[in-house]
Amino acid sequence: MLINCVAYQEGKKLSDIPVEDISEYLKHPDTFVWVAQRDPGQDEIAIMQGEFGLHELAVEDAARGHQRPKMEEYGDCVFVIVHIIELNGDELSAGELAIFAGPNYVLSVRRDANQGFLGVRARAEREPHQLKKGAGFVLYALVDAVVDRYFPVVDMLESELESIEDHIFGQNGGQRANIERLYELKRKSQTLRHAVVPLMDAIGRLHGGRVPEVVAETQDYFRDVHDHLLRILGRLDAVRDTINTAIQVTLSMVAIEENDISKRLAAYAAIFAVFTAFAGVWGMNFEFMPELKWKYGYPMALLTMVGVCSYLYWRFKKAGWI
Repeated sequence: MLINCVAYQEGKKLSDIPVEDISEYLKHPDTFVWVAQRDPGQDEIAIMQGEFGLHELAVEDAARGHQRPKMEEYGDCVFVIVHIIELNGDELSAGELAIFAGPNYVLSVRRDANQGFLGVRARAEREPHQLKKGAGFVLYALVDAVVDRYFPVVDMLESELESIEDHIFGQNGGQRANIERLYELKRKSQTLRHAVVPLMDAIGRLHGGRVPEVVAETQDYFRDVHDHLLRILGRLDAVRDTINTAIQVTLSMVAIEENDISKRLAAYAAIFAVFTAFAGVWGMNFEFMPELKWKYGYPMALLTMVGVCSYLYWRFKKAGWI
């Protein structure tokens, strides 16, 4: 689906243009065309390929989707894929944004993502001195908008981790649920990490040293994006380390709880063993047993068993086993 197709000249918007006129506008000096699509079909992408002269391998990646974040050069065209991470309640969903940036055009293809980039276009149009830099600045603005949306996701992961830590130390039992939440949180952090790490490598090729001609004037901007990705990766590494530590702590607390239960069972088993031992001795049917003919033998036997068991209970209670 076509979102918009706009021509710009000297950093100022000329007008919305029909798709079939794109190739004509590309012939004008100091003019570039910015096209945005969402979940396009094969026919729609094929039309754009014909208008912009896009490389077939890049078009195939954009049409197929499910690509790893990357940056590739095809002649004078830079092809970039970034993952769009969105929050849907407590769940994360990953979409894709494929960007073709040539000398005088930008084509963005968004897939499996609800949030658009109309705000990016509006921001760029408010800064004609920046938009005058052409496709390089638009490429930066789109990638920067995607990266900025990673920060709330990291904030959510950190907040959820703090909540789980509070539950680990603030309740008795229920550690199984904590471990399940920790592993779910680890899965979410890995989803974002898979978007950040390869994108860092791609953005690193757009500043410093030899860079594509399209981004020659915007290297400093891509360096800033790279710095943002470094900050996000550092926070993700901290979250991952804390999750691993929390899992180990949770497992240790489970072991401690099991040990406490074992001690309680052992203590009560020792107490009842006294009854068993005494009852076993006095229950033997030998003819010559002194207690059998004693008037107070039975009450004394019961009193002895109760006294010994009470003493054991007191000692176990004092030791914290019960």
